[in-house]
Amino acid sequence: MARSLSLTAYRALSWGGQHAHGDMHAARPDGQLVWFHATTPERLSALQDLSGRLLQQSPELNVLFTRPPASESRRWPRHLLGAIELPQDHPAATRDFMRHWHPDVCIWTGGSLQPNLIAQASEQQIPMILLGAVENELHLRRHRWLPDLLRTTLDCFDMILADSEASARYVRRSGISSGKVSVSSALQVSPNPRPWPEEELVETNQVLAGRPVWLSAWSQDSEFISILIAHRHALRFLHRLLLVLHVADPNEADPLKARLKAMDLRCADWDAGDEIEDSTQVVLSTVAEDLELWYRVAPVTFLGSSLEPGAGGQNPLTAVSLGSAVLYGSNVQGHIDTYARLASAGAARAVRNADALGAGVVQLLAPDQAASVALAGWQVVTEGAHLTDQLIDLIQNKLDKQDQ
Repeated sequence: MARSLSLTAYRALSWGGQHAHGDMHAARPDGQLVWFHATTPERLSALQDLSGRLLQQSPELNVLFTRPPASESRRWPRHLLGAIELPQDHPAATRDFMRHWHPDVCIWTGGSLQPNLIAQASEQQIPMILLGAVENELHLRRHRWLPDLLRTTLDCFDMILADSEASARYVRRSGISSGKVSVSSALQVSPNPRPWPEEELVETNQVLAGRPVWLSAWSQDSEFISILIAHRHALRFLHRLLLVLHVADPNEADPLKARLKAMDLRCADWDAGDEIEDSTQVVLSTVAEDLELWYRVAPVTFLGSSLEPGAGGQNPLTAVSLGSAVLYGSNVQGHIDTYARLASAGAARAVRNADALGAGVVQLLAPDQAASVALAGWQVVTEGAHLTDQLIDLIQNKLDKQDQ
């Protein structure tokens, strides 16, 4: 009874709010529909990756991506704004939203719970999974005087995967059955590198003739001088060291060649077919697809677009999945959760400037160091892949039951 009173009181209060319906311009497609809700841009990227893998197995499915109401997501990057904006948690707006889309399964990530919307989904008997439940995102602070509202809302989910044991304990203490709650790693974009021709890989390694190699990927022009200073620093300890310098903007390649010549660093243009000689100190590349070759060849990769503010960093998981130990700068706002997870596992190391980058390259090129970091990275990647496979099976099982 207390449970229903809490929700009834919340709904009564919600009627006084704004009645914005959200975005329902698109028609609801025929067939089964999986609803993915993301509370952060990084979670949306991970859900899009999950949906892509789901659709590979079941191409007849439809998917719907949503993001929080405009008041919470207006500063999201533009390329992620394709996800439909949820309405404010007004009873009429949420009812109209659910009637329009009527999904068959819902995957909700994080917190920012909307009790009216979630209760509407539960009343329509839509199976729901709460993924990546985080304690500090679950609090319904504005409605503390409705003590059962959180339990009412969480109990609408069939399964709750918490981000940590502390978050799982918080969910259980709110009154949720332990059988619904478990701890899981965070959902992340699962790298899926393409196979590389074995002949080219063998040939490249033969050309390198056992030289130590490091890669600077997605390097911005504002980072060039720091990368080259770091390379000079590392050359003092590793005299045959080769830097593969991937330039993010191909238009910067020719000016960079002139800079290398002025610094007396001997350069080979990989894109132009230059041979890598024993005296070559820097290999220039601008082709993004070739990075998967260099990740395989270089024991150490610096993920550029991260030393200077502005670019937001690059996703490191492909490099990690191909066995390269990762260094990165402090400006990785676009992938902060991924880097934090790798760093906490000992699978990536942060550097703040050219000196730290040079020292990091030297340290990680020691075989035991590179192997240790690469192994930790592989464990993070495989853990994420396991969760993706588990979720695909869960979604498919719930869809099969809905179809019966």
